[in-house]
Amino acid sequence: MFEELDYCKTSLGELILRRRSVPGMDDVCLYEVTLDGEFLMSSLVNDSEIALADLAMAELGGRQCDVLVGGLGLGHTAQAVLRFDNARSLVVAEFLPEVIRWHKRGLTPLGAELTGDERCRLVRADFFALVDTGFDSGADEGVPSLYDAIIVDIDHSPLSLLDTGHAAFYDPPGIARLAQHIAPDGVFALWSADPPNDAFMDSLRTSFHDVRAEVIEFFNPIVDSPDTNTIYLARRKNS
Repeated sequence: MFEELDYCKTSLGELILRRRSVPGMDDVCLYEVTLDGEFLMSSLVNDSEIALADLAMAELGGRQCDVLVGGLGLGHTAQAVLRFDNARSLVVAEFLPEVIRWHKRGLTPLGAELTGDERCRLVRADFFALVDTGFDSGADEGVPSLYDAIIVDIDHSPLSLLDTGHAAFYDPPGIARLAQHIAPDGVFALWSADPPNDAFMDSLRTSFHDVRAEVIEFFNPIVDSPDTNTIYLARRKNS
């Protein structure tokens, strides 16, 4: 049932990319990622990852924009950004170099599309460290220091983290540092697997306005039931 496409040991644990067919869905080839024995993501369940990009880009009103996505994964959020003609440039910051190699080697279904789009750059970088040091200090030259939109899909939620070191990002001082890298009237968007969290929304309001949480409803065929995720949206204060 499973074909293991890649296996590697990382600082976050054992990382596996696998492909399988879906019982009862003869034409579907499913790609899955597990990290340290836990399910991380699937190519079959991507409604909220796409909505993350769509909602953020809609906030910009069609103006030409430079976008940063924190977290590459299987690439659905990045692909959704590139569908917008007003996306002038896209930088995707990914902590695990193995994930970037999957896309460059064509092991993922969206790899060729992302690496073949001249607007898109896949950068090996720790997103949370770059919040503190500045995005233009990353490993890749020419990365903008200000973005019209910063879109993040890394942790499971502001309370459920892949690494405890990420916790400071979700507090008001971390949000304030993030806001410094967003252009005036720019947008921050964050994916979460959990329901809206009032404490995190309060943190966002210390540096952003028009803060809201959109609950995305979709059918999850993996568990054969309806499911929900949350998209946080916030616009940078001009002063």
